[in-house]
Amino acid sequence: MKKLTLLLPVVVVAAAVGLSALFIVDERENVLVLQFGQVKQVRTDPGLYFRIPFIQEVVRYDARILGLQTQPLEITPLDDRRLVVDAFARWRIVDVERFRQAVGMEGIRAAQIRLDRIMNAAIREVLGAVPSGAVLSEDRTILMNRIRDRARREAGGLGVEVIDVRLTRTDLPEQNLAATFARMRAEREREAADEIARGNEAAQRVRALADRTVVELVSSARRESEIIRGEADAQRNRIYAEAFGQDPEFFAFTRSMTAYERALNRQNASMVLAPDSEFFQFLRTDGLNGQILAQAGRRAIPEPPAAAEGMPRDPDAEAGTEGGDITN
Repeated sequence: MKKLTLLLPVVVVAAAVGLSALFIVDERENVLVLQFGQVKQVRTDPGLYFRIPFIQEVVRYDARILGLQTQPLEITPLDDRRLVVDAFARWRIVDVERFRQAVGMEGIRAAQIRLDRIMNAAIREVLGAVPSGAVLSEDRTILMNRIRDRARREAGGLGVEVIDVRLTRTDLPEQNLAATFARMRAEREREAADEIARGNEAAQRVRALADRTVVELVSSARRESEIIRGEADAQRNRIYAEAFGQDPEFFAFTRSMTAYERALNRQNASMVLAPDSEFFQFLRTDGLNGQILAQAGRRAIPEPPAAAEGMPRDPDAEAGTEGGDITN
């Protein structure tokens, strides 16, 4: 019983020592086994491994892809326009032993500090060799790939690999924003003035073409109207000529009646004519003119109501007609 009591602590200690000699490597990590600071084992495959207890130390490093956000950095491209740039990098540990030798006991934190310096140097070198327009454009994948390749070469000594680099911000410094906006506004105003000038020029051409078209249409319409008016006048004269040829006396009579109507129908108009004036030749009843007047009256002028009812004529009116002095 005493022996069992004495062996039990020994067994417990032996079991504890045996368990401490075991360690597990996860698929998300890389493991180094160190003995007095020297690397004795490198374990990158997942599984169960052994070490010498109390002598060898197990150091674990993340094997997954890690991220690094750089601090805002002010750069000067080729055209001397300062820009504020920051980037985001993806990296991972590919050589655990070299990584341990490069960063020592500080591990991931020390690696990120050194990677930040490498990234800043790569950004300055690549973006400083191109104009600001290339940096501010949407298609800047080539520049990001150049930064990645340079940072990858520099980070190879740390035992890490830079997988990807992305520029997250490319802005102007605060003190340059006002001047840049003023220059952009001036450029846009100049472009607007050019567009307005081109629009006015186009409007002038359209307006001139419209005016010329109007003049051509009006001239053509007037020419056609003059042609039509001339043809109508010719046709009218022909009709007058035919009518005059059929009955010259009646034609002369109707023309005289029209002249009487136009002359005597004016308000506040006075005419003083000689008794033997030819203007009233058809109003005299002597000789041939009386016959023509009677014949024309039967054709064109209806008999007055007073004459039709047998009322006597006014001698003064007859005398005034024969006298030839009419005042209207």
